[in-house]
Amino acid sequence: MGRLVTCALVVLLVVPTVAGADEALWSLLRAGGHVLVMRHAATDPGTGDPPGFTLDDCATQRNLSARGREDARRVGEVFRARGVPVSVVLSSRWCRCLDTARLAFGVVEPWAALDSMFEDKSKSDEQARAFRERAGTRPANGNVVLVSHGVNIAAWTGVSTAQGDVVVLTPSGRATFRVAGTLTAVDLR
Repeated sequence: MGRLVTCALVVLLVVPTVAGADEALWSLLRAGGHVLVMRHAATDPGTGDPPGFTLDDCATQRNLSARGREDARRVGEVFRARGVPVSVVLSSRWCRCLDTARLAFGVVEPWAALDSMFEDKSKSDEQARAFRERAGTRPANGNVVLVSHGVNIAAWTGVSTAQGDVVVLTPSGRATFRVAGTLTAVDLR
């Protein structure tokens, strides 16, 4: 019985802390000055892309599912409702990333540094340098959103993400940053 009471007290002490951390993260985002790294929203089942896919033809790629399109729209709605300013949105050139960015935030600029490294790691060092430079630079106003792929985000931030998750980075300058927190796809619904 004593262990059960102890476990219950630990749970009660932890739950408010988690809720407070979530609100603290939203407050940071409302203040601006952060880099948000978002994994594309939900796709049709599978990993990677079909053989022979091309960046210029979305029909040859693994794309957002209906749920993914709805989730991406909802992310934008949640950010707007919570007063999170977004000044720049950059995306991998893969259609699932571009579509996620457009549906959530409207205007997006493709950036090759965010392209998937899943099958082609030949430019991974160059991509990592470009990412670190961008993620380490505090935005002059609002927040910067970078939409990319799970393999990239894990390699660059050390955080494993599900589709639609957002890793919040606080730039420290000189191509360095710290992870301030993560918003899961569930937090963004």
